[in-house]
Amino acid sequence: MLLRFAWRYFRSKKKIQAITLIARVAIAGIAVGTAALIIILSIFNGFEGLVKDLYSSFYPEVRITSKTAPLMQVDESLKEKITAIKGIEGVSYVLESNSHLIYNGSRTNAVMKGVDAQFDKISGVAQSVKTGVFKTGTLQEPALVLGVGVEYQLGLQSDRSMEPITVYLPKKGEAGINPMESVSVVNMMPVGAFSIQQDFDNRYVITNIETVRQMLGTGANSYSAAEIKLAANVSSASIIRQLNELLGNTFLVEDRYQQNRSLFAVMQLEKWVIYAILTLILVLASFTMVGALTMLILEKQQDIQILKAMGTTDGQILRIFLTEGILLAFAGGLIGTLIAIGFCYVQINFKLIPLQGSFVIDYYPVQISLSDILIVFITLTCIALAASWIPAYKASRRRMLLKSQ
Repeated sequence: MLLRFAWRYFRSKKKIQAITLIARVAIAGIAVGTAALIIILSIFNGFEGLVKDLYSSFYPEVRITSKTAPLMQVDESLKEKITAIKGIEGVSYVLESNSHLIYNGSRTNAVMKGVDAQFDKISGVAQSVKTGVFKTGTLQEPALVLGVGVEYQLGLQSDRSMEPITVYLPKKGEAGINPMESVSVVNMMPVGAFSIQQDFDNRYVITNIETVRQMLGTGANSYSAAEIKLAANVSSASIIRQLNELLGNTFLVEDRYQQNRSLFAVMQLEKWVIYAILTLILVLASFTMVGALTMLILEKQQDIQILKAMGTTDGQILRIFLTEGILLAFAGGLIGTLIAIGFCYVQINFKLIPLQGSFVIDYYPVQISLSDILIVFITLTCIALAASWIPAYKASRRRMLLKSQ
């Protein structure tokens, strides 16, 4: 019954045209604020999804490292137990070290990543090779796949180079009077270059794990990390729980989010700070809604008195006008949501708004989330209730006569 009264007041023609105008302005303001919120949150979702896709090409779904040392010890028995866990599709063991590269007088530092034969099945790096091929070679003939940033710093073209790159790696646990005695030197032929994301492209080079192990002088069961690929529709949380039970407290098991915890935390913080700032648009629009409700209450003074004479309580009058405020807010929210969905559809399909500068894509990515729309409507409801409370409360406490004396 209260909703019917509120709906009738919402859609009925007003005697005073200014009330209709103010109500429409309030709806328009709320629509603009709602559309802005959903569009901005969708853009953040688009960038977050893009970053996750880029990082998923390099970071595994699950990674195992040592908690206490740079290298972990994994023997054949433990490898078999890890592989036997249901839901694990493949495991690649890698060995990393800082390195110094020299090519025709050009020098740069990079992280040398030694990988085994399973790596190209676990990682998306092989699919991200832009020039040449993904081939790591053998202990006798090591090959090198470079990030395009490292390739640029050395001034070479990996698929056309006829000369090897001289690679320097520190030997583990060795230090003598002659500094060169603690450094291993190997010539590696560049065969390809990958392009994923600047953080990786400028830092990493990849070769076979046997060469890196020999250069570092580590044991056969020593690894920097184990990178794991999961079967389709398998939860990483359940796999991590099983791995923790198997490995104990000396190993650290992380999913992709945990491997990049700081990055994703900053992205989420930026998203919700912008959300809080744009919510002020809705707050400002709510002031117009207060004016529309106040004038509507003045117009409906006689109706309020009649309702009270018929036994309507102050609380029911309060709820009628609170509902009226929510209807105004929801009308604007619905219009704003439709505008936002339409904008995102056009941007996804026609890419109307370009992204300036050098990036992996040339347009703003957008991704609508139902949870974001729900959060916006919850926020809108709270603002509408707060804005409607004062005029609705005054209407419920108003005492009037049906007939002036």
